[in-house]
Amino acid sequence: MGVGWIVSLIVAGILLVLILALVIPMDRKYVVRENRKINYKKSKIFLKWNVFDTVTLSLAIYTIICVQTLNILISSGQTVENVYVQFFTNQAQVWTTVSIIYLVSRVSITLKAIKERWGDELD
Repeated sequence: MGVGWIVSLIVAGILLVLILALVIPMDRKYVVRENRKINYKKSKIFLKWNVFDTVTLSLAIYTIICVQTLNILISSGQTVENVYVQFFTNQAQVWTTVSIIYLVSRVSITLKAIKERWGDELD
């Protein structure tokens, strides 16, 4: 592995720890669980903008910056031997995947919350 990959893995690890440090306390504070299952009627956090969404938006912006920087580097003739190309390739892959997974889970959770709260009224 090149230096860019190693640095990218370290940066991804640090960002992951920071994200979990923000998200886990938020989840424990605002998500109501009964018998280890989320009670969507009592958990109001899923129906409004919250820290989870701010973190995801920040990650999406960071991912766009990484992809555009990688595009500029590749367009200028850099190859995978360049440490910056290695770094931005890894960062773009990791955070694009994380952002997409979060988007799908967020939409799913929001739809479940809507169905639990207003399911009878919507039918």
